[in-house]
Amino acid sequence: MHHLLENFLHHLQFEQRCSPHTLLAYRTDLEQFFDFLCRHFETASLSESVLTQIDALTVRLWMGELSEQGVQARSIGRKLAAVRSFFRYLVRQRVLSVYPLSNIKTPKAEKRLPQFLNEAQIRKLFDEQLAMLDPNSFEGRRDRAILELLYSSGLRLSELIGLNIEDIDMENMLLKVLGKGKKHRIVPFGNLAKDALKKYFEVRENLLNIHAEKRQRSASAVFLTTKAERIYPMLVQRLVKKYLGGVTEMKQKSPHVLRHTFATHLLNHGADLRSVSEMLGHRSLSTTEIYTHVSFERLKEVYQQSHPKA
Repeated sequence: MHHLLENFLHHLQFEQRCSPHTLLAYRTDLEQFFDFLCRHFETASLSESVLTQIDALTVRLWMGELSEQGVQARSIGRKLAAVRSFFRYLVRQRVLSVYPLSNIKTPKAEKRLPQFLNEAQIRKLFDEQLAMLDPNSFEGRRDRAILELLYSSGLRLSELIGLNIEDIDMENMLLKVLGKGKKHRIVPFGNLAKDALKKYFEVRENLLNIHAEKRQRSASAVFLTTKAERIYPMLVQRLVKKYLGGVTEMKQKSPHVLRHTFATHLLNHGADLRSVSEMLGHRSLSTTEIYTHVSFERLKEVYQQSHPKA
């Protein structure tokens, strides 16, 4: 079974162009499923002959065990998606002749609206929180540029970290972004983000002069650490959490909150759904539609506060 898993992950990486994060999630979920199968069929290791014994009841028992362990429906659905994808791959490779999950339904997950900052909180973030930074320091200018770009363009964390100098068209205020599935898209950014980037590039150049030995390795990366290395996820998560902590008490204070905020504010101000979907890099409009629910919630809030007979 191990070689089938490795072949499947190789297929995901090089043919489906899945991200390292996705590959790790699929490996973890499938190895957990294999562990259940070993216990269920009372075997120390899984042979390919065991695959033919797996049916809908086997999968339902696994899902039931996960539920009893307190795993949320959303997480069970994600794990089930990994198992489904694996077995479809086995059928295509003719390892199996029958797909055993045809009658398995994904458990309904509670719909959660994405958390976002309102416009007053955004103004406080940029006008008050970031105003406390040293405007001449490397970190002060870098952090403002990061926050401005996350809100201005709705980038994912991985997309921000992966930005290279050649990806930025300052004159036309456009970014070339490498998103999920190794797909490129073009995303605009605003004047405030442009100004923040210009000021950051000045101190970035000074930093590369100080760390001349790292220039060749780091020159292409847009955002750098104070040691002239490309920034890493934990650094961005930490600084976003710090700045958002000054404007909101919501539990989640991640870069993705600014992505949610970007989409919500665009739709609230009249942007059409397809354009927002393209800027976010979503594969389908249905993924973007959750932000219309946020807008509807805002409309209901305004109605409740304003209508005399609400």
